Amino acid sequence: MKQFKFRFSILTAAILLLIVFTAQGGSESPMMDLDRLHTGSQVSDAYVDPDKLAKGTYEYDRSQLQYELVWADEFDTDGPVDPAKWHFETGGSGWGNNEPQYYTRGENAWVEDNHLVIEVRKEARGTNPYTSSRMVTRGRADWLYGKFEIRAKLPTGLGTWPALWMMPTHSTYGGWPRSGEIDIMEHVGYDQDRVHASVHTGAYNHVMGTHKTATIQVPGASEDFHTYTLEWLPDQVIISVDGKEYYTYNPARYEADFNYMQWPFDKPFYLIFNIAFGGNWGGARGVDDSVLPQKMLVDYVRVYQSPEITNLVKEQP
Repeated sequence: MKQFKFRFSILTAAILLLIVFTAQGGSESPMMDLDRLHTGSQVSDAYVDPDKLAKGTYEYDRSQLQYELVWADEFDTDGPVDPAKWHFETGGSGWGNNEPQYYTRGENAWVEDNHLVIEVRKEARGTNPYTSSRMVTRGRADWLYGKFEIRAKLPTGLGTWPALWMMPTHSTYGGWPRSGEIDIMEHVGYDQDRVHASVHTGAYNHVMGTHKTATIQVPGASEDFHTYTLEWLPDQVIISVDGKEYYTYNPARYEADFNYMQWPFDKPFYLIFNIAFGGNWGGARGVDDSVLPQKMLVDYVRVYQSPEITNLVKEQP
């Protein structure tokens, strides 16, 4: 009997060790849950276990927050765009939205009369019938939380699709839309003067028809300059035009127990300015390329951060 108990104990211990070894990824057993090892379809740039995400409780008085300027481009020197602050994403592969324009390396963007100019043109580049620019701060500057002010005058005409938006520096939670997207301003030419603000996440995105968005009428959006502002806080996103708030995204309103699928906005993001022409949304009601060329003018972009929010986040476990 003692020998039997001894053998049974060894067998039990062996089974327990096998279970632990498998759970820790030491075996390629078909029972192994690969989703526990990473988020997204590939191991991310920085490992994040969704089960261990801490949402935290952020206590602050938004009305009393003080902001300090940390980065800006006033576009006050005529000539090429400042290469220390921006570079260009190029190509004409459709950009995930069947967009027909080709983004050039700077030929369609420059600074003139104290304004950034981004111009979409009717000119062929390979098989693409149009050219434009897509400027990004990626690799030059990115931010985690802050207030972003962009004063711009938008292009007009059927087919135009300008955007001022942000994407994550690293796909920590996986590919789009799991790592997030913040659209500060989008405008489509077939619906003149209606401006859109949105976020996209793994749970809420336009592909699923669940994205959280809002619109506002901006009379003279293509005749006058207007200020588009994002206030990005650790627990919410607020977007306004000319000081009028019209969009707030707070994941707690939709999910009591939310995680990165609802709130991937706890990692650095960078800015993107571009004009598309046509595509799934811009061309949803056709295009009229007789309106080309069209320009988006940007008077300035300014980024502010709050020391109080920075310290508050540092204090979180």
